[in-house]
Amino acid sequence: MTSANKHPKAPWRNFYGRIHGKTLNQAQKDYLDEDLAALAPGGVDWETNPNRDPIDMAARFHGKPVWVEIGFGGGEHLIHMAEKYPDVEIIGCEPFINGVAMLLGKIRKSGATNISVHPGDARDLFDVLPDESIEKAFLNYPDPWPKKRHHRRRFVTDEHLDPLFRKLKPGSEFRVATDIPDYVRQTLEEVPKAGFQWTAEGPTDWRDPWGDWISTRYEQKALREGRTPHYLTFIRP
Repeated sequence: MTSANKHPKAPWRNFYGRIHGKTLNQAQKDYLDEDLAALAPGGVDWETNPNRDPIDMAARFHGKPVWVEIGFGGGEHLIHMAEKYPDVEIIGCEPFINGVAMLLGKIRKSGATNISVHPGDARDLFDVLPDESIEKAFLNYPDPWPKKRHHRRRFVTDEHLDPLFRKLKPGSEFRVATDIPDYVRQTLEEVPKAGFQWTAEGPTDWRDPWGDWISTRYEQKALREGRTPHYLTFIRP
């Protein structure tokens, strides 16, 4: 349990989970050294923006709709959406540096130019996004933290959901994909408490994936191990 923030003005924020995994290969190190800085969404880090000045969305994203993916893993879904919707800008947040390096490799291969990357805590990004500036958000197969005493570490708590709600525009969509039944339960309890509305009218609305969904390696692992994916759609009124 550590704080990801080092600047003296930064609030203490407990951060749980891995920042580093296995040793990066040389190509991945090159991606980080050569590509990451240019993909920053703006002044997110406390060291570069201690006053937490809002990102100039018009200047940075040229008036395009902006979406956010929280915890993009290896980047399969993010790349897929960027290619499918070239007129949308997508910000990916991921503190696990190995996943960031994987995404950067995929961006090079894809050639997508509508992706920004924040290699850190989504809460730091929420600090500097203007209110009602985001048009869609994704939370795909988040860390389940299965032990009951660790459920406060999940993303679907007020510490994360309240700022997310403020950053989304009215009418925006928040999608959650998970294969963990208890994560579904907590999501359906906590996300509406934060002000979101669940759109489901029948079982197919959470059993069937979205029309533009791509099955990720996390989902394939869940299916191999006999777990059922759930696809939950919420609207920010």
